Parts: sequence; C-alpha cells; structure tokens
Amino acid sequence: MPYRFRILVVDDEPAQRELVLGFLKKQGFDVAAAESGVKALELFRQESIDLILTDQKMPNLSGSALLQAVRAINPETPVILMTAFGSIEAAVSAIQGGATDYLTKPLNLDELLYRIRQVSDRYRIIAENRELREALQSRHRIEGIIGESGQMLEVVSQVRRVAPSEATVLIRGESGTGKELIAKAIHFASPRASGPLVKVNCAALPETLLESELFGHEKGAFTGAVTSRQGRFELANGGTIFLDEIGDLPLHLQAKLLRVLQEREYEKVGSSRPVKVNVRILAASHRPLEALIKAGQLREDLYYRLNVVTILIPPLRERRSDLSLLIDHFLRRFAEKNGKTIRGLTHEARDVLLRYDYPGNVRELENLIERAVVLTRDDVVGSRDLPLTVQDREVEGDRETNLAVAVEGLERRMIREALARSDGVQTHAAELLGISERALRYKLIKYGFREEASSPDSDPQEVQSGRESSEPQD
Repeated sequence: MPYRFRILVVDDEPAQRELVLGFLKKQGFDVAAAESGVKALELFRQESIDLILTDQKMPNLSGSALLQAVRAINPETPVILMTAFGSIEAAVSAIQGGATDYLTKPLNLDELLYRIRQVSDRYRIIAENRELREALQSRHRIEGIIGESGQMLEVVSQVRRVAPSEATVLIRGESGTGKELIAKAIHFASPRASGPLVKVNCAALPETLLESELFGHEKGAFTGAVTSRQGRFELANGGTIFLDEIGDLPLHLQAKLLRVLQEREYEKVGSSRPVKVNVRILAASHRPLEALIKAGQLREDLYYRLNVVTILIPPLRERRSDLSLLIDHFLRRFAEKNGKTIRGLTHEARDVLLRYDYPGNVRELENLIERAVVLTRDDVVGSRDLPLTVQDREVEGDRETNLAVAVEGLERRMIREALARSDGVQTHAAELLGISERALRYKLIKYGFREEASSPDSDPQEVQSGRESSEPQD
C-alpha cells in the first residue's frame, strides 16, 4: 500500500479547522487535527507527522511558538503558517523563523493545495533519494565504516580490493580517523576472517617489554621469566596482526620485524630456534614516516616492505559531507547504550557540530556525542549540551579580527555560561550577567539561541516580538 502523506491541521476555530480537514481528506491526504498548539505538540511527539498546517494566532501557544518547538524536536518537519493578519513583514519573519511557507486567511483552497503538493513532492523526492543512497551505501559499505563522501567511498573500495589478497597494508591518517577500524574491515573481509586478529600498539608498550610481547620468550630468558610465553605473532598464526603506530617501533626490533616480513620466521627471546609463522601484517601510523627515515628512526627497507599498499584515511574536516551520517549514527548508538530516548538535535546544536573542525577527528566526534547524550536533560540534544570549547571553536579559515565580532563572541560565551550556571532560568542568568531579563531575551534572539529563548520562564509572544524591537537599554 503506497504511503499517504500525513498532515496535522492546527486551528482553534472549529469551523475553519473542519473546512480544511474535510478538503484535504477529499484530496487523498491522511489528516489529523488539533484545536490548540499545545495539543498539536503532544500529537507531534506521539505520531509520525509529515507536515504541520497551523494558525498563527492561538491562545497559550501561538503558531510561531509551535513552529520553534517543532523545529527543536525535528528541524526537518515542514510547517506552513496561516493568519488573518498577513503582511510582507510577517511573512519574512515567519520564513526567517523556519517556516516552510505562509498563507493568509481567508484561505484560497486551490492555493493551499498547490503549496501542500509542493511540500509533499519534495518529501517524496527526499525519501526516494534516501532510499537510493542507502542502496548505494549497502553496495559500497564495509561493516562499521560510515561515510558517503568521495574520499570514504575510495577508502572502502581500496579495502574491498586489498582484503582478499595477502598483501601487507600500511594504513595512514591522523589520530582518531579510524585506522584500527580499517584494519578490522580488511581482516574480516579477507580469507583469514575465521582466524585471530591480534592488535599491538607499539607506542603503548615499554621498549623493555615490547620484544617479548611481539615474539614471546623462553623460560629463564630474563629475570622474572619463570615460564615460557607465546608472543603476539604466535597468537596471530593463521590470522592477522595489526601493528599500530609502527613508527614508534625501536630500531633493533625493526630488523626482527623485517625478517618476519621476508622469511615468515623469527626467534623467541632467549632462544636460537626459528619459529615459522603464517600471519598477515597490517601496520598503521599517524606520523610522517618519510621524515622518520631521514631522521634515522625508521629503516628504509622496512618501510618499503610495509608499504606494499597504502590506504590514506582523510581527516574529518576534509569530508564534512559525512558529518551528519556520523552524528546520527552516534546519537542512535549512545542513546541505546544509555537507555535514553533521544529524538535528535536542535537546529543550532547540529549547526555547531557541522561547523566544528574536529582536531581529534571521528574519535572526538564520538566522545562529544556520547557526552551530550549522557548529560542532556531533554529528549533532544541542544547546543547547551555541548562543551563551550566546541560552541566557540571557529572553522579554520573562518576567523575574524573585527572588534564587533570579538565582542559578540565574548557575549555569547558569557550568556552560555550564565545559562548553564542557572540551569536555563533566564531571570537568574540575567542577574548573573548584570543585565535586565528583557535585555537577555533580546540577546538570546539576536544570537540565535532558539532553545534558550523558548525556555519555560519566557513568554513566547514577547520573545517573538523581540525580533523587531531595538536593543533595550538596561
């Protein structure tokens, strides 16, 4: 059965509400109705709604206030405002506030149908594109690797091509880009998938223990060696060993690793008997290996043995088109992990996350989302749930030296800190800042803090009107 576009009609006038409801039902739409903004918001939280058609002037919760509440829950839900007091200024204000469209009363039903069909056609195209994208991703995706940018599709393509081979692979990229994830993908897509995958971080183990950890030792090989021990290479026999941070491997062990790569054998510490091993070697580094060779810290012959195939993982700042996918993936994962219902992000929070440059790459994004999910008090993650360092961090190349911009940045930080200290209570926050509550509301709207501006202690009608007022004097 084909999907029917679902519309919620919101109007406190019964006659007008029933007129629109009956007309849309005749046109084949699935329609629900609410007699107030409060009831509409309850229904929106409970049901799947594709479009909201709402009157502007209603008691308790106006159409504009309903619009902001809906956008906080799901910024992608289209909202069309209806009003008997239409003007160009009001239309511009509604569109700037996030409305999809604006209609004046008395309604022209043909125009209403035309506007709704525009929205429903766009919804259908987006849904079809999403299905197509998911189908393409299913063909290109390796388990655990998320991304649809050209750079990540090329990485996935390289993984698929190299996985069936026995070639040694060098995985390069900045810290936090997911080098270990790529190593796992190669192993589990290879003929060795049923064998072990053994991981070794060469930078995390002390140099005095690293040789024994890698190659094992015989009983009595050194003080404290009371029994023989298998090394990581022996444990990885028949499978794959992943040597992370290979640039930190000491020089005397580099020669031993080179022998493994060339002859597939090594000697345990305290033994002269060679041990044969059947293992595939994957290596990774975030360091510039060519510079290490010049500095005499990395053997050139080892580098060429490791560098049979190189996979370069781009930093997150160079594949921003993957950000939304990663954000939504981590939101779902950490909401489920922590037993919380998280409906999404506010528009401002998503904008902050999309603008941030992520020096720690995917690992940093993952930690940011987990923190936000754990700390949020709502079912929607807002910008106040993100660290101030992220909120105020500018995208590289987007910095300003203008004094007015610097002052605005300081005001933003101070307002966020005051709201955090006062748990979002604007009266208390204004006292901490030494300004009037009216001045604080003006600045909340000026700087686009939508979720703060619609907090429980503010009047929606007063906040809305604040957009058109001049800055109040304290």
